[in-house]
Amino acid sequence: MFDCIVVGAGPAGGTAAYHLAKRGRSVLVLEKASLPRYKPCGGGVSPAVAQWFDFDFSPAISLKVNTIRYTWDMGDPVEAELKVADPIWMVRRDVFDHFLIQQAQKQGAELRQETEVQGIEFKRDHWQVKTNQDPVAGRYLIAADGAKGNMAKWLGFKDRKRRMGGALEAEAITSIQNGHMAHFEFGMVKNGYIWNFPKADGYSIGIGTFRGGEPQNLREIVSQYSTLFGVDFKAIQQYGHPLCLWDGNQTLHTQNAVLAGEAACVVDPFTAEGIRPSMFSGLKAAEQIDRALGGDIDALEHYTQIIQAEWGSDMLWAQRLAGVFYRVPKVGYRLGVKRPSATQKFGKILSGELRYGDIAGSAIKKLSGGLMPGFGK
Repeated sequence: MFDCIVVGAGPAGGTAAYHLAKRGRSVLVLEKASLPRYKPCGGGVSPAVAQWFDFDFSPAISLKVNTIRYTWDMGDPVEAELKVADPIWMVRRDVFDHFLIQQAQKQGAELRQETEVQGIEFKRDHWQVKTNQDPVAGRYLIAADGAKGNMAKWLGFKDRKRRMGGALEAEAITSIQNGHMAHFEFGMVKNGYIWNFPKADGYSIGIGTFRGGEPQNLREIVSQYSTLFGVDFKAIQQYGHPLCLWDGNQTLHTQNAVLAGEAACVVDPFTAEGIRPSMFSGLKAAEQIDRALGGDIDALEHYTQIIQAEWGSDMLWAQRLAGVFYRVPKVGYRLGVKRPSATQKFGKILSGELRYGDIAGSAIKKLSGGLMPGFGK
């Protein structure tokens, strides 16, 4: 009988396992793949996550980015240097996720790979988990099995508040032109953007749409964009995947269980940043399950309240900003992205120095003013 079973070895699951094990709790992580495993993801990580751990992430960082380059329809470029204490980390998810799990294992967490959860059942005071291997039991569960996982449904979260987005990505192993610059393209795709994040030995190129709308040929669009970097996107393995974007507050706890990471729909609805919020949810899940194991009967309810207050309240502003920006992206590019202060504010949001609530009101006013002359002056 484990104190807690964590389903999924991504950033949320790894973070939760590390912090629970560090507190002396018995933790089992169930991962259906064999680690390290490839995970399609741009791999941009805010260095702010380091404050939640007491070890050095350097072995898991491919390189660091201190400059961002924006384009509109592959032209009208803007380059800006990030003036933050620590540049944005660029990571490969197979390396990063495995490294985090290894730190949890050092604290005593147990990992079972190639172990797929096939069903769950609550029995009096614990969860019985059926897998393709042996069944296991745990007093508490953390569902961190991502956007496509079954755990949320099995736990009874049938009508979650979430906005679904989608992404298509590929990893290009090639000599890179500028290893310390991240690229964003806003004019070629509706309701989203294209990105090119450098790694030590190539690029992670992807395209995402975050607000629905008419169908678009994402493969053709991103293939055209990739030619800027000498990359034949169609010639390399591509991965499509859904995104569970935050779409308002929702309950994230049930009987002896919580949702974390993309299973909790914590992805930023404006930027689609997912790693930092996933790790934050894993941290808070660990803290509250530790309290529950210590006898606090309200701990899991507090978990929902904490995520709503410390993440969801700011995501409301991100949602409002996304609603305006992606409706009029050309205005947003001209009045927002191209402003010298925009990248600095963006960098500070990623680093945790600023919140959307600090800037979204004025940004929305400027964008609305660009649509309706005389408004917002």
